[in-house]
This record gives sequence, structure tokens and C-alpha cells, in this order.
Amino acid sequence: MKLIDICYYRSGDKGDISNIGLMAKTEKAYEIIKREVTPERIKSHFKGWVKGDVIIYPMDNLQSLEIMLYKALGGGATKTLRIDQTGKAMGNALVKMEIEVDESEL
Repeated sequence: MKLIDICYYRSGDKGDISNIGLMAKTEKAYEIIKREVTPERIKSHFKGWVKGDVIIYPMDNLQSLEIMLYKALGGGATKTLRIDQTGKAMGNALVKMEIEVDESEL
């Protein structure tokens, strides 16, 4: 299963930091997202695009995660030669990540 199957997303930037918000579609989905979406898995998923830390801020009251990817945009919108200068596609890329979910969890 992919993240897109159980959450909504939004992404953007602040300088060379990409921020991605994941919003669970259900309470059960939120528990799965918190378990499956880790800094290590995110860095592995982006395969070298994220040069700095990955910090995840859970927002239990909103059933959401705010994810900060440091040094992820090639220097920021005014410096990078990347096509996606402001990180708008980073969320779309993250929700393609495969996650381990048992049918009974849904």
C-alpha cells in the first residue's frame, strides 16, 4: 500500500527546507502513518535528495504530521537549478512511498 491511500498531503518550502504535511483520512490511518513514516524511511525514499536532517512533528489533535526536510531543495528557490524550486512536488513524491499495512489495521 502507498501513503496516498490513507492520507492527504500538502508541501512547500522555507529557504532550503521542504515542509510536508500529511493528514490522515481516519484515526486508524493516523496510527499507521505515525508508525510507518520515520526520518530514516523518508531519507531512504528520497535517495540522496535530502542532505540534512528530517524532523517529524506529530499533531495528534489534527491527526497529522508536519515533516521538515532540511537541505532538501538544492539551496532554496532562488539558488537551485531543480525544476521544483519550491518543493511543491516533494509531498507528491513522499505519498508514493510504500508502507506495510495489514488489512486488519484498516
